[in-house]
Amino acid sequence: MRGLILINTGTPEAPTVPAVRHFLHQFLSDERVLTMHPILRWILLHLVILRIRPQKSARAYQKIWTPEGSPLLRHGLQLTDKVQALLGKEYVVEFGMRYGQPSTDVAIKRLIARGAKNITALPLFPQFAEASTGSAIHHLVQCVENQNKVLPLHVLPEFFHHHGFVDAVAEIYCEDQQTHGADHILFSMHGVPVNHIKESECPASADGTCRVSDTPCPEISIPESQCYRAQCMATARILAERMDLPPSSWSVSFQSRVGRTPWIAPHTDEVIEQLPSEGCKKLVVICPSFVADCLETIEEMGIRAKNQFLRAGGEEFTLVSCLNSADSWAVAIVDMVQSAGSHWDNTPPNTIKSQSF
Repeated sequence: MRGLILINTGTPEAPTVPAVRHFLHQFLSDERVLTMHPILRWILLHLVILRIRPQKSARAYQKIWTPEGSPLLRHGLQLTDKVQALLGKEYVVEFGMRYGQPSTDVAIKRLIARGAKNITALPLFPQFAEASTGSAIHHLVQCVENQNKVLPLHVLPEFFHHHGFVDAVAEIYCEDQQTHGADHILFSMHGVPVNHIKESECPASADGTCRVSDTPCPEISIPESQCYRAQCMATARILAERMDLPPSSWSVSFQSRVGRTPWIAPHTDEVIEQLPSEGCKKLVVICPSFVADCLETIEEMGIRAKNQFLRAGGEEFTLVSCLNSADSWAVAIVDMVQSAGSHWDNTPPNTIKSQSF
């Protein structure tokens, strides 16, 4: 029996201040998220962030919470059920989160209890970033090593250019009637601090320049680079080609920046403020660095960014939903798993192996 774990970032257990504070404490204690000296991280977290942020974030979560709970968790569980049905009895499938419940550790224990003899993991992050993919894999390895039995572990790579992922995003865009006749398409990706992108990862670093500002990233030779910004730009270019968008009709920006640390640009809030003055009255936003709707898509983009665009002179704002548990997305995951599975049957125990698409 093969085990498959789908991993996403996580969510609070409730839209309350105590639950959000617990979630933020777990999330921001991660050295891959707040990259600073441990003492400085503790001071910033306990003396600043956890005194202010939980109240604000709890109010935001209350705006998106559903009767079934967190959208991210609900979509993750629904997707897991669909992937399980498609893979059949050869696999057991579980959903786990890096922070929150069900945790990665709980998901691993459930796979073992259901008879898994090896584990394939798919971090649900299209583009590679240390704060998301890197942290999820690091934690996953710890969870597997803590079990009482030795299991082969196989980690699927980022899928920013995978045909099934691209086709699924394009399908949702094409099915949304509100996207027709848009003046502009904005691909809004999750941002990361500039210092999260290492110069060695940047495809432009040969000339000593790490392009994390407004300049376009050079086209990368897939899978040459693990530069997060370059992979985001590649995803947007591939999607634009797949959706037959003219070059002047779309652009890329990066959202969710916080604090005073420089973040990769261009920034979504600044782009949205500027677009109406450039003649964009009908804007469509797609968030292809997220596979499930969550706080950053529903509240940050669907509420705050929409209001900002309308106040700036825009007339129509359409947020295209994420993949969530779409049938085409479940099929794409199954294709990734099955395409890689044939290469791993003879992998020795206690081995981590990834497969490029």
